[in-house]
Amino acid sequence: MKIDFSTSKRIIFGNGEFRNIPEYIKGLGSRVFFIRGNNPFYGKEFFELIETLNLEITYFIVNKEPDIFLLISAVKLARENNCEFVIGFGGGSVIDTGKAVAALLNNEGDLMDYLEVVGKGLPLKNPSKPYIAIPSTAGTGSEVTRNAVIDVPEKNIKVSMRNAYMLPTIALVDPELTLDLPPQITATTGMDAFVQVLEPYVCNSPNPMVDMFCRDAIPRAPVNLLKAYRDGSNMEARENMAWVSLLGGLSLANAKLGAVHGFAGPIGGMFHAQHGAICACLLPGVMQVNVETLIKRDAGSSALKRYHEISTWITGDAKAHIGDGVLYVEELCKNLKIPRLSEMGITKEDFPQIVEKSKNSSSMKGNPVHLSEEELTRILEQSY
Repeated sequence: MKIDFSTSKRIIFGNGEFRNIPEYIKGLGSRVFFIRGNNPFYGKEFFELIETLNLEITYFIVNKEPDIFLLISAVKLARENNCEFVIGFGGGSVIDTGKAVAALLNNEGDLMDYLEVVGKGLPLKNPSKPYIAIPSTAGTGSEVTRNAVIDVPEKNIKVSMRNAYMLPTIALVDPELTLDLPPQITATTGMDAFVQVLEPYVCNSPNPMVDMFCRDAIPRAPVNLLKAYRDGSNMEARENMAWVSLLGGLSLANAKLGAVHGFAGPIGGMFHAQHGAICACLLPGVMQVNVETLIKRDAGSSALKRYHEISTWITGDAKAHIGDGVLYVEELCKNLKIPRLSEMGITKEDFPQIVEKSKNSSSMKGNPVHLSEEELTRILEQSY
């Protein structure tokens, strides 16, 4: 057995832990580049605490998924103010922006030197500046991953800046900071977290350590997501979903994903739909087509056994069949009011281009079975 496992240098999880931020920033410097979302009501108590500290704060607001232009402006501002460390408080877009800025603050050159696909893809020579990543959503798990996803609008694609040096110095996960999330953001980010523990569990290269995280997280996700969606003040549900999100980040960083994320990247780049909504919409169709294809081509596959396990866990029925699990996820999406592909500005005429862009994506290569163009198209049709 061989295991290769990487994560942030320090992970802190717990209700109210954000109040200990003065302790966590000791020794990092006095000039901080503080990245946040554009909603002033999220984490109000946290921002009030930050303002009491003896820091020179340069604020930067991220109001969309990070693209090349946003990141260039962020790095320029951070360099001009000689920022010594970075704090990112927000969703995945904020956290990813922080990873890229912290890396570029301590490495020569510009963003295009290090971007995959559209840039030079050079490795970082130096560790990033210290970075404290603090998620305000229970979704991406980006606080414990080594890459930043960046939109390239002129090419309608998303690419990554990726390096082990980009793992945050501290991942501070405080479920209290998710209490302000409205229901629809709770739903889409929570479904992203769910997919990110499900796909690594059934991928074609499972990791035994990741398996432990997935077995813990998968049964927690659907029931607690519904509770948090219906009552945002349910602290137990919020804590469970923050835990699922953290385990999802640890899982996807150390195992592979699958067809849901294989599609989600290209679709997000082409149509700028919300990532979690795309993942949620596709999940039932991917599960069904994967299972049907595995039964035809590899009936003894361990992935089929794992899909069966997942179905018993999420339904709470030890006698449940895989089909019951698929139906459960379909019903979950309906209860969470997840939009269909047709509601995201996608038409059936777009399917061939989506399939072409998706079939060779890095996430698709982790799918438990190779899917033909016809099978990939069937997933889109079932999600439409």
